Amino acid sequence: MKPRSKNIWFACKAKAVTPLGAILCVILLAVYLLFPVDSYGARIKELGYIDGVRPNQLIGYGLVIGLNGTGDKANTIFTTQSLANMLEKMGIRVDPNATKVKNIAAVMVTANLPPFSKVGSMIDVTVSSIGDATSLTGGVLLMTPLKGADGEVYAVAQGPLIVGGFSAGGQGATMQKNHPTAARIPNGATIEREIGYEFIKTESIIISLKTSDFTTARRIEERINSVYPDTSHAKNGGTVHVKVPDHMKENPVKFLSIIENMDVKPDAVAKIVVDEKTGTIVIGENVRISTVAISQGNISVMIKEDFKVSQPLPFAPTGAQTVVTPDTKIRAEEDKGKLFVVEGDVTIRELVNALNAVGVSTREMISILQTIKAAGALHAELEII
Repeated sequence: MKPRSKNIWFACKAKAVTPLGAILCVILLAVYLLFPVDSYGARIKELGYIDGVRPNQLIGYGLVIGLNGTGDKANTIFTTQSLANMLEKMGIRVDPNATKVKNIAAVMVTANLPPFSKVGSMIDVTVSSIGDATSLTGGVLLMTPLKGADGEVYAVAQGPLIVGGFSAGGQGATMQKNHPTAARIPNGATIEREIGYEFIKTESIIISLKTSDFTTARRIEERINSVYPDTSHAKNGGTVHVKVPDHMKENPVKFLSIIENMDVKPDAVAKIVVDEKTGTIVIGENVRISTVAISQGNISVMIKEDFKVSQPLPFAPTGAQTVVTPDTKIRAEEDKGKLFVVEGDVTIRELVNALNAVGVSTREMISILQTIKAAGALHAELEII
């Protein structure tokens, strides 16, 4: 009996106090056994995306005004030049070299244009300072065109900024919380141009996996074919071609909705990721270790250095000097290493339990994993970041 079926059975025994309740529990258990559900499965929409359905990046250059003296300094030439150009378009001519203001900042505005976005809908934007402004708190972004990679304007951004930090200080000290030179504007850009998508009009679609894997691609193919026979074919480890059935060509959105919500258990490469800077270890599910004996012992070296001063005695001869003599003491201690055996083909749980039983620290565990890998007993990729 599977663990989940055991849980259902125990719950039924605890709550089925009536004959009708017992009958319902038996029916529920029978349905689960006939139609098992893989609790480790992921939907196809989490494993891949429909080819052609993706966001597009937008970028633009703009000015933030209304800052309380925390804007760009006078030596930021492009800020004053941008201000002069903007005022000139409004009929006011000023000399950029003679302009000294601290309430404006030059920024780059970025956003993602979601697929199927329509003209008039709103998207969030991120505003980041590119000059020497100290804070964007209280600023307002002026109308900024956002362009795509093709140079066309797809959205226009404008509005007050929301900053998740602040900065304050004086001549002797400063205080800062979070990052005050980057901000967001929720629904800060209006879409002015749409991007057409033609994949719905085709007779087939392509599912591109976010992480290429032949086993995962084969499982996606088999899962789709179990519902729509002879419609799916895995071309390689990264793409799966799916033919739209004839009875679904009139309603491709329904077909894609069914496909992306199918559960598939993904496969992954056995990997251990180690971050030595923070002492973080992440061990994958499929990691296996051959039979190996491990001994871990610590060596501690302590060096203590004192200085002894020898002064001349009373009535010492003329010319006697004070002598300073160093006294160095060195002591080395080594813990007794305990040798323990890790049996072959152990699971990740057994490996963790074995290492915890020895009482090793995270740093020692990193050293142990590297040594096991060097011995050829670790059947996984060891990635150190």
